[in-house]
Amino acid sequence: MFPGLGGGLDPKKMQAMMKQLGMNQEEIDAKRVVIEKSDNSKLIIENPSVVKITIKGQESFQISGDVKEQEAGISEADIQTVMEKTGVSMKEAKKALESTNGDLAEAILSLS
Repeated sequence: MFPGLGGGLDPKKMQAMMKQLGMNQEEIDAKRVVIEKSDNSKLIIENPSVVKITIKGQESFQISGDVKEQEAGISEADIQTVMEKTGVSMKEAKKALESTNGDLAEAILSLS
């Protein structure tokens, strides 16, 4: 981040330098991060480490963790979950998931 300063810089001094430069770093406690892509597929990051970095009012996020990609469409597992939680038929569960763009929680709530 700061070339030539070496690895032995005191963390308090590093924080002070970041503050002088208008930088702030905040760790966010997250269980899961979902990124919805434009092709309707999703990147799901389990056990994430999320850091919000603010530099002169501009926010950016650094995310790392176990990544899996979920293809676009409704999964059989999601249909089964909706059926189990709401007691509706497969057809009704699939319709609810389609109307909520695959959002499991919204589909269950819409049927409850």
